[in-house]
Amino acid sequence: MSVISSTIILQSGREQSLLRRHPWVFSGAIKKIEGQPVDGDIVRVLDNKGRFLAVGHYFEGSISVKVLSFEDVLPDQQFWYNKINNAWLRRLATSFSADNSSTNAFRLIHGEGDDLPGLIADFYDGILVIQAHSIGMHRHLNEMLPAFQEVLGKQLKGIFDKSSETLPAHYAAQHKNQWLLHHSENIIIHEHGVQYKVDVEHGQKTGFFLDQRDNRQLLATYAKGKSVLNTFCYSGGFSLAAALAGASQVHSVDVSATAIALTQANALINQVGDDVHQAFKADVLDFLRQGEMMYDIVILDPPAFAKSIAKRHNAVQGYKRLNIMGINRVKPGGLLFTFSCSQVVDAPLFLNTITAAAIESGRPAKILHRLSQPPDHPVNIFHPEGSYLKGLVLQID
Repeated sequence: MSVISSTIILQSGREQSLLRRHPWVFSGAIKKIEGQPVDGDIVRVLDNKGRFLAVGHYFEGSISVKVLSFEDVLPDQQFWYNKINNAWLRRLATSFSADNSSTNAFRLIHGEGDDLPGLIADFYDGILVIQAHSIGMHRHLNEMLPAFQEVLGKQLKGIFDKSSETLPAHYAAQHKNQWLLHHSENIIIHEHGVQYKVDVEHGQKTGFFLDQRDNRQLLATYAKGKSVLNTFCYSGGFSLAAALAGASQVHSVDVSATAIALTQANALINQVGDDVHQAFKADVLDFLRQGEMMYDIVILDPPAFAKSIAKRHNAVQGYKRLNIMGINRVKPGGLLFTFSCSQVVDAPLFLNTITAAAIESGRPAKILHRLSQPPDHPVNIFHPEGSYLKGLVLQID
């Protein structure tokens, strides 16, 4: 049962972001704390004059409160149901549901984008994979389970809690990933005619990168008869989309042996032979630096190079080096699909970084597409940080 035992009082003038409905309270904005909240507790936030601002989860860190509501409510089972149901209705409005003909996998809960900061929930053909990124959200999972079951109904076959790698270490050490409802080992989803095996228990993130769905489909429109290099391939999302669209040759590269095995398994499921697809276990930078083959299309989809402002400069330099190498492997007239999922590297900075890479490479480049995340990864307009995925398609001359 939820209780509110502590109150956060902000310094004068520091309430403005909350009045603009930004869902975070930073530690530097706090004047005093009444009570002794522990990580994950629900707290009430007041301005310097004692006026109510918000209710949220407390954490002793840089982001001290993540807002659950701008109304003075005590989150209970009905509260969680309303939030989850609203997210579901949002998916239905944008054509994402379990019976969608183009895919049976989508993101149901996207943190701040669904007014549930610190919570991710991905749906894979009836299996819901939950990742709590905050202690508060993880402590309330049991209260949310009935809501997930009621909202999804018979479409829900199982629920897996995969939060241990996304929670603070001191708390995660006490909690293991586990099945909360039923169990499934063989999960195969489909997306625009391509089948993918999803390893929810041991795979990266929740098991698959749903946020690149639209961008994989865009790649397919360019891939017929083309040679394609997919770096940081993970389970081969872009690789198989290109191969089934008629690419003449697809090379997949990842430093992880597990990722390469999953990519090869997906090639087998889709009956893509070795004459079309080859996978290489290698460091991507080494592969780009040492190889000589030129490709019609090169895809650069690296993991986040920076997860904090302090590491942003190094991340930018890393993106620049990677993109110089990637550009140098594109045939004249070919395409570069390049991405960043680093939240602290915004779209203008990413564009400037790719521009610098193109200048240093000495090759003309034209922007054909500016890419982002799909509508099942909504962005709260008051929380622009939620627009984390940036992408460009460049034609390289």
